[in-house]
Amino acid sequence: MTTILVKIIGAIYKIPLTALLPDEAYGDFNAAYNIYTVFLTISTAGLPVALSKTVSECNALGLHNQKERVFRVALAAFLVMGSISFLCMSLFSPIVAKYVLQNEKAVFAVLALSPAVLCTCCSAFRGYAQGHLNMVPTGVSQVIEALCKMVLGLALAMLILNSAIQPEDTRDRLAAAGALVGVSIGAILSLCYLVVNHIRTKRREKVVATDRPDKSSTILLRMLKLAIPISLASCTLSVVNLIDTGLVQSQLQSVFSAMGDGLTGVSNSVLGIFPKAEALFQENMASWQADVLVNPNTTLDPVLDSARTLYGIYSKTMSVYNLPFNLMVPFTACIVPGVSACIARRDGRGARRTTESALRISALVTLPCGFGLLTLGGPIINLLTVGNVDVSIAGPLLSILGIASIFVCIQVVASSILQANGIVNLPIITMVIGGVCKVLVSYTLVGNPKIMIYGAPIGTLTCFVVVGVLNLLIIKRMVPHPPRYHLVFIKPLIASAIMGAAAWASHGLLSRVFSGSFLMNAVATAGAILVGVVVYAILVVLLRVLSKDDLEMMPKGDKIAKLLHIQ
Repeated sequence: MTTILVKIIGAIYKIPLTALLPDEAYGDFNAAYNIYTVFLTISTAGLPVALSKTVSECNALGLHNQKERVFRVALAAFLVMGSISFLCMSLFSPIVAKYVLQNEKAVFAVLALSPAVLCTCCSAFRGYAQGHLNMVPTGVSQVIEALCKMVLGLALAMLILNSAIQPEDTRDRLAAAGALVGVSIGAILSLCYLVVNHIRTKRREKVVATDRPDKSSTILLRMLKLAIPISLASCTLSVVNLIDTGLVQSQLQSVFSAMGDGLTGVSNSVLGIFPKAEALFQENMASWQADVLVNPNTTLDPVLDSARTLYGIYSKTMSVYNLPFNLMVPFTACIVPGVSACIARRDGRGARRTTESALRISALVTLPCGFGLLTLGGPIINLLTVGNVDVSIAGPLLSILGIASIFVCIQVVASSILQANGIVNLPIITMVIGGVCKVLVSYTLVGNPKIMIYGAPIGTLTCFVVVGVLNLLIIKRMVPHPPRYHLVFIKPLIASAIMGAAAWASHGLLSRVFSGSFLMNAVATAGAILVGVVVYAILVVLLRVLSKDDLEMMPKGDKIAKLLHIQ
């Protein structure tokens, strides 16, 4: 429940930011956040799991002194890792912004996040509590962090945007940094809570122990042996996204630089992207020429600013595209124990039923989301950003990402199924393969003047199609009693396709009736979404998509089954 709450708060934080921040500033925000995501994934995936497992084992064996030394070693490791990360993002922030993100104007955003990575040591306290089967400190600290990020981040961004700071370019960059300061403050307050909670818990413990703990080096090596594979599996995608950030920025700048050298009139560009990009570049060039006359040290840069704008538009669509994935993350937590329990009982048919139910429920959620974004990409992004984005560019980006979101969720669920069957290394390999494909496709297409920014979502789509299909093939070949994919995907696919067509047609009709102002367009979009939801719900019932086994995996599933008369 806490995980779902944190994901909801995260969505509430990022979606309004797309409306608040200009495209360039949101691109800076997203680029810096991708660095933070890498450090956060490493700090919350590997060592905390290793720590909680080791602490749990020590508790079971009554090794109190060993447990305390394990915690101190883990805390020291987190402090070292956090300090190195902090130094990289603070002292070397200009280098990180310029050479890693390929965007030197993101330096304020990188600096704003540096305290947050220093607080990664809070994961040691979470791992220690989880080792005692106490999930409350982890949940409370995550909610504190998320709420501070949302409330303070949005407030600081709004305050700076409404300030008198000049020039405007600097004010926008500081607003992006202000949004990220909320993340750092949340991390600090979360750490304070965990430290206080840990001290209070220790005071209540009255344990007399005589065990002799292992050497610190031995404990560290043992935890790293367990933590490194988990961290590699978890942070692969984050690292790929970070590489992709710098690559997309670099390739866009190369195209705009060619425009400055005289590249014009590229014909047959995808969805007319080159004329739009050329107009953007000319506008930024005119602003620079006007500003440089009165301020020779102007911070305006036509090439960089044009690339930041396109990357910022892409980043705004990514915030919407990630929503279906966030819905899947809490759901995958119940897949591993469910399948594992059936395997332990040597119940092959039960394992297959559970696997099929997991895939079918994920398809029921992700397919309509994907088809909805595909058919209503422009209206949805226009609604969520309150018109603060170029819909002619953002709409097709979100439509492509809508299809990609389907494969993202499929690969997440498929990876959980493989892990439940003890196949833990192959999902890492498939993700690496997909990541390489993403980088190659993005590099090739984004640098093409006829495609430019549309190459970025195509790279993302390619990555997850490859990973999702490979994972499904591995399940089919290596898992005993594999799921029957035709029973899993066909009916949800039919229902989603019809729903998408209904939503598209109804929006076309409603937009003619409610046309003109932003409010009227919002009504048309909301009406189309409502039509899609109703049509999809009816089709799910008529096609008998859900089974009783599927519903049993959901909260209150037995009552829903009785209500729908599903046996």
